[in-house]
Amino acid sequence: QAVAAGSHVRLNLQTGEREAKLPDRENGEGDMREERRRKRLGKVDVDANSFTSEELKKALAKMKESEKAERKVSFLFLKQCTVRKKFRPIEQLKEEFEKLNMKIETDYEIMLKLISKFNSSASTLDEKVAALYDLEYYVHQV
Repeated sequence: QAVAAGSHVRLNLQTGEREAKLPDRENGEGDMREERRRKRLGKVDVDANSFTSEELKKALAKMKESEKAERKVSFLFLKQCTVRKKFRPIEQLKEEFEKLNMKIETDYEIMLKLISKFNSSASTLDEKVAALYDLEYYVHQV
């Protein structure tokens, strides 16, 4: 709720309610009309003259922006959850393939093997050319 500028605001820990109070006048006496008006409007004093229409529009726009941001975050979280349900981590897949006596390699591991094959002095010229062609394929993917 909107609160007039200069108001004292507190959270009542016993009741859990937020309370607002206009500051007392400088001479220490409160205005009785304002007191009755505050009681009539509730614990929060909303003065129509304290906010301009532009300030209210800006506040409303901020509320809408924050609501959109919250929706976007919740949408991304839901999307992540659905992706995680569809796919498994590579470590889990490797373990399952090892149980089936199959070895799965990442592109990085394959590229390392191709580079070592190319640098090896035991490789023939045809093997080195084939390694370069295969390496070109993997590098092109990256």
